[in-house]
Amino acid sequence: MIKLQLPISEDAIRELKMGDQVSISGLMVTARDAAHKYIHENWPDWLVPVLENSMIYHCGPVVKKHEDGSWSFVAAGPTTSIREEPYEAAVMEHYKVRAVIGKGGMGETTLTGLSKSGGVYLHAIGGLAASLAKSVIRVHDVYMLEELGVPEAFWHIEVKDFPAVVTMDSHGGSLHKSIKAQSDEVAKKLIFG
Repeated sequence: MIKLQLPISEDAIRELKMGDQVSISGLMVTARDAAHKYIHENWPDWLVPVLENSMIYHCGPVVKKHEDGSWSFVAAGPTTSIREEPYEAAVMEHYKVRAVIGKGGMGETTLTGLSKSGGVYLHAIGGLAASLAKSVIRVHDVYMLEELGVPEAFWHIEVKDFPAVVTMDSHGGSLHKSIKAQSDEVAKKLIFG
């Protein structure tokens, strides 16, 4: 298990390889479909200190607001990442985002972008939303809550020992592509003998 501390440098991220298991601690932000669309249409400067040398988690959390006004995460499972494919490479390059976390992988545009800007795609395990929420030790802030709603808002969170696997690296490696190619080969043998 490789321990990653946020913020993190491009050099440290480029050392990661497809298949590496990582444990993440530090500040990251959640952002899903509406958040990515908002970024792409506005490129807000206020996101620079939030995203630079950090990570975006594709997550629509279930949250609880406490009497003192603070928030906590009840569930924090990953959402399907491919929906952010039209935006992610440009967002990562513009804001110097070092990783995105989600499930299901991403496409060729993002894979090329990872190589260009020095990033990785991290796969978080679906179905563990309550367990992953335990890794969120503090909500530092929430941005655009009223405009976007709870699942789509930008949640600036602190995590400790958040588990993930590098499935797309900055060297062009993609576990998703490798497994699909292997599966296609097996399917051909089963169908055509």
